[in-house]
Amino acid sequence: MSVGGTEVGRAGARVMPSGRGRGLAELVLAAFERDGLGPGSRLPTERQLAADLGITRTGVRHALAALEADGRISREVGRGTFLRAAPAAPDGELSASRSQPTATDFAPADVMTIRRLLEPQAMPLVAIWATARDFGEMERCLAGGDAAASFEEFETWDLALHRCIIGAAHSPLLAALYAQIESARHGQVWGDLKRRSTSSQRRDLYQQDHRAIVTALRERDSDAAVEAMRQHLSRVAEHLLGGAR
Repeated sequence: MSVGGTEVGRAGARVMPSGRGRGLAELVLAAFERDGLGPGSRLPTERQLAADLGITRTGVRHALAALEADGRISREVGRGTFLRAAPAAPDGELSASRSQPTATDFAPADVMTIRRLLEPQAMPLVAIWATARDFGEMERCLAGGDAAASFEEFETWDLALHRCIIGAAHSPLLAALYAQIESARHGQVWGDLKRRSTSSQRRDLYQQDHRAIVTALRERDSDAAVEAMRQHLSRVAEHLLGGAR
C-alpha cells in the first residue's frame, strides 16, 4: 500500500519507491530544520533517523546518499555525518536541491536522443568556464560513484556528476534546460529500464567514461571532452535500449 506516494512495508515503516530518493531527502532535510540543526551539526545515526521518521534504514541510506551528492551533508570516517550549508548558487542559478523538477515519465529513447544532442555540445562551454571549485565537485561525485554500494546510490552520484558538469558551463538557461532531462531520469519508466540494464561491469565502464570526460575538461581540451561525452552516451544508449538510436 502507499501513503502520500510512499509505499508502506509490512511492519508499518514507509519504504522509498524506486526513484523517489529526492523527495525523501527533502523530508529528512525538513526534519533537520524542525530540530534546529544547522551547518556543522552532527546528524543522528541511520538507525535513529529511521526510528524518528518512521521509514526504513534503506530509505534513510538512499536519502543521505542524495543529500551527500547535493553537497548538503558530509560523511567523515570515524566521526560521523555532518550537515553542510546549502551550496552557493553561482551566477544567479538555483542550487540543485532547490531547483529539482518534478519527475516526469518520457520515453527513454527520447531522453537519450535529447541528451546526445545537448550534453556533448555543452562541453566546449564547460572546458572554458569550469572553475577549480567545479572540478572539485566533479571529483567528489566521481569518488561517490566509486564508493556506491547499490544501483540507487550509483544513480544518485551519476545524476550529480552530470548535473555538476552541465552546471560548470555557468549558463542559467542551459542549467534550466538540463533540469528537464534530469526530471525524466527521475521518472519511473527510466528508472525501471535502467535498473534492468545495469550491472557492476557496466557501472565500471560508466565510471571510466566519467573520468575520461572530467580529465578532458581539466585539460581544457574541448574536442576530447565532446568525444568522451559522445562515447559515454552512446554506451549508455546501447546498454539501455539494446542498440536503438
